[in-house]
Amino acid sequence: MRTHIGEKPFKCNQCGKAYSSNSYLTRHKRIHTGEKPYECHDCGKTFRDSSLLRQHEGIHSRDKPYKCDQCSKTFSRSSRLTMHKIIHTKEKPYACTDCGKTFSILSYLTRHKRVHTGEKSVECSHCGKALSSPSALKTHLRIHTGEKPYKCDQCGRTFRMSCNLNVHKKMHAGEKPCNCIDCGKAFRDHSCLKEHVRIHTGEKPFACNQCGKAFRVKSFLTLHKKVHMRMKQYECKECGKAFSGFLSHRRHMKKHTREKKPFKCSQCEKAFRRHVSLTIHIRTHTGEKPYECDQCGKTFSVRCNLTVHKRVHTGEKPYRCSVCGHAFSKLSSLRRHHESTHAG
Repeated sequence: MRTHIGEKPFKCNQCGKAYSSNSYLTRHKRIHTGEKPYECHDCGKTFRDSSLLRQHEGIHSRDKPYKCDQCSKTFSRSSRLTMHKIIHTKEKPYACTDCGKTFSILSYLTRHKRVHTGEKSVECSHCGKALSSPSALKTHLRIHTGEKPYKCDQCGRTFRMSCNLNVHKKMHAGEKPCNCIDCGKAFRDHSCLKEHVRIHTGEKPFACNQCGKAFRVKSFLTLHKKVHMRMKQYECKECGKAFSGFLSHRRHMKKHTREKKPFKCSQCEKAFRRHVSLTIHIRTHTGEKPYECDQCGKTFSVRCNLTVHKRVHTGEKPYRCSVCGHAFSKLSSLRRHHESTHAG
């Protein structure tokens, strides 16, 4: 009777959704708890609803008497065939009342509505991310487990989601069903076409938050941001000017050091701003090396060179690359690594 009058006294205390009977509420609650009491005797797969189990069991029976007259695909139930035929007719009878977007299957519309309601009924125990459905959670968990159950039978590459595998397979088949209406160029999926179309429209949706420069493709923005990272790395403390490379920065610094240098070398007339720098320099003429390694006896003219040398014995590598984690015993080695490996 409640179904006819629209009364729904049984309410979910987690999301507020209401139902006309307690059995419907019990079934709904399994979305939040993840409980799946109905098990398939053939493969052991579990389901939260007996009707979902019955649908699944048709896979094992292999009895598919309902055949599509356009592509010869067969189905175990007439409702599945009816749903499938919409692919050929391109009919989308289910419309979203919020944004007007249409869908060929009612379940697709139901899933889409969560975009507007913000409903996210399940949470990942690893990172706390909220997901809209248990199936979405199952797919998300593969990020943490590293599971990639979908394998390409041609090259062996594996994927986390079946849709990614389907897109990948088009590469082997040479299939490019998405055509640009402006120039006719073909692409294997809609996302690639969408990126290409921006060439014609001039759209550049990916903007740098530091300088405002915009890019057509997100990967271009990622590459561009590295310029700012390098610029910040080599900044002149005297005037604030920044450089993308260490050598450019060092050449610039020489301009500042050409200022008054009262301490001159009597042997080569090289000048220094500080007396201690002159003292160290003179050792290049005298050959004096007052700093000795207590482990191997090697001597050095500058204390800092001895400090660096000692790392040969200790194995210490205090300079770590922030990009790849590779460690170095000398700062100069880290800088060379940055310029040769991560500069591009």
